[in-house]
Order: sequence, then C-alpha cells, then structure tokens
Amino acid sequence: MKKVMVLLFLLCLPLSAKAIGTSATSAILMDQDSGRILYAENIHEVRSVASISKVMTAILAVESGKLKNKITIGDEISDAHGSGIYIKKGEVLTLEDLVYGLMLRSGNDASLAIAHHVAGSVDEFVNQMNQKAVELGMKDTTFYNPNGLDDEEEGNYSTAHDMAILMSYAMQNPEFAKITGTNKYKLKTNMNTYIWYNKNKLISQYKYTTGGKTGFTKKARRTLITSASKDNLNLVVVTLNDGNDFLDHKNLFEYGFSNYKNYQVLKKGTLEIEDEYYKNYKVYIKNNISYPLQECEKDTLNIEYQFIKNKNIKEETEIGTIHLYLGDKEVRTEPIYASQPEKPKKGFFTKLKEWFKNLW
Repeated sequence: MKKVMVLLFLLCLPLSAKAIGTSATSAILMDQDSGRILYAENIHEVRSVASISKVMTAILAVESGKLKNKITIGDEISDAHGSGIYIKKGEVLTLEDLVYGLMLRSGNDASLAIAHHVAGSVDEFVNQMNQKAVELGMKDTTFYNPNGLDDEEEGNYSTAHDMAILMSYAMQNPEFAKITGTNKYKLKTNMNTYIWYNKNKLISQYKYTTGGKTGFTKKARRTLITSASKDNLNLVVVTLNDGNDFLDHKNLFEYGFSNYKNYQVLKKGTLEIEDEYYKNYKVYIKNNISYPLQECEKDTLNIEYQFIKNKNIKEETEIGTIHLYLGDKEVRTEPIYASQPEKPKKGFFTKLKEWFKNLW
C-alpha cells in the first residue's frame, strides 16, 4: 500500500466571532454535502419530532417513481385528523399533488393516502420508513406512522442529528427539492380547487431558504427542519422544542454563511498522481470533493491517497481511496478508480498501410 500526503493551502473568508444560541431543547446546523456539524446542542437526544417526520414520507413517495400516478381517494383517509388538506373520498389527485399537500400544508390525510398508494397499507409504508432510516444511518430513529402524530400508542422518535441526515439526503433529489422549496401551489381536482401556501415562513422571509418542514404536537412542541444555500454552501438546520424556531434557524444560517466557506478540494475526473504502478492507466474519481472551512482551519486540511495493486484493471476498477483530514481527524473518504486508457484512433494512412501489410 502506497501513501502520498498532500498539504492544501486554502484561502478563506474572514471569521466572524458572533456567538450563537437557540431556544431549542435540541438544535443542529450541518453542512448538507459533507455532513460536517457546525453547531450542536443535544443533537443525539431522542425526542418526538412531530410532522417533520413527513420529510421521510415525502422522499419515499418521490423515490417510488409514481408521482404522476392518478389516485382516487378512498376510505384510507377516514382515520385522518389534525392538520389536513381536506381531500374527500372519490376525489382524484396525483401522488405529486398529495406530496405538495403533505409538505406545504402538513396534510395528515395526504400522508395516509400516500402510504396506501406507495406501499399498499400504512403498516407496510411505516416498515419502509424504518428501513430507509437504517440505510441512511439514522441510528436513533423509530417511525410508527407517516405523519408524526403523538396521540396514538406511539409517535415518531428521532434526534436533531438523524433528521439533519434525512434532510441532507432528501435535498439531493431534484423533485423533492422542488416540492419543499415551493411557496404556493394551485390545484384543481374533480371536486375542488386548492391554493396551498407553505407553512415554512422562511421560504418567503429568508431569501437563501431552499426547503423545510414545520411540525407541532403537544408532546413534541414546535419542531422545524429547514435548508438554505448561499455561495455553494448548502446548510440544514433542525430544532426540536423551540418556541422561537424561525428566528433561530435564520440566525444559525447566518452564522454558517458568515463563518464558513465551501472549498472544492478536488474536481471529479482524472487525477494527476505520482504512482508508477498506475502511470499507464486512466485514474479518476467520480465525485467532486469539497469541505466547509473557517479561515483558521485553512492550513490543517490534507489529503492522503492510498492505493492497492490491482492486476486486473477493467472499466471502473476500484484501486484505492482518497482520505481527507482536518488536522488529525478523518472527515471524508472517496473511492479512486482506474480504467484502461483509450486507444488512439487510427488515421487513414495507418489503416491503409495495415491493409496492404495484411495482403502479404
């Protein structure tokens, strides 16, 4: 195994010394792309999370590939109560319409209709929610319903950190990002005409906001999950039990944008490496590598390349790993791939020469 250390010297924006705090029991500010935590307060405390659970409901609906499917609402909404979009039995909507109603107006009736259409039943849909949580590494999360209500035997329990992981994942999906970032949605069905405005006030009040979901139950109190982007820095904030959540989210975003800058460390594509074993191969990475940094951290970021000798190089063969360190802490890994170099195309005269040669 060969190791190569490269020290990166980066330029940063000036660091603001602004102190921050929130009114929340639990709060987190996290970079969506790297997962770096920029502010933390009781982020692993398990609590009821109320309707921000619907982020999971929405992303499963989007990933089902059924958004354009038309749905005739049935008896599945008869158990709905609390916040709703007030759809009726026999009404025809698309799954996409229901997801808009879910995310903008927190429709509990929409959540039940979504669960039935995507998974066949609420119980099976909840199983999918928990399976997805495991896949995403949400270690302290358990879902019992698709809406976040607490007035059943069990509500939905998670942590600020786990919910930030979920939102960061969901925002990678363009369809989800479009829906959660919408301020106003108009819909005409066979029974009604709707105009839905987003309950997430930051969508209209804070210009860098890209999405989010509100939540409230008597047990959970106010919960809020939002995302914002500025200058290629994509952040997510989660607060649990926060009576001043919209202002706290705005302040946390401002702190992040003022103190951190997203640095592109390596571009995806071909790497220039000093490794004799792979000098005749195309060596590359599939993803850009970036990381948010403060100015005072600019000289502590370094990269380590680790290679293994692979004798059977085919298309997209993994040959090693890039390790990104901030000081002594490893903060990112990325696979390195190799492929056979493309053979140069033969010119006309070369082909003609070979043809004459083959005649003899």
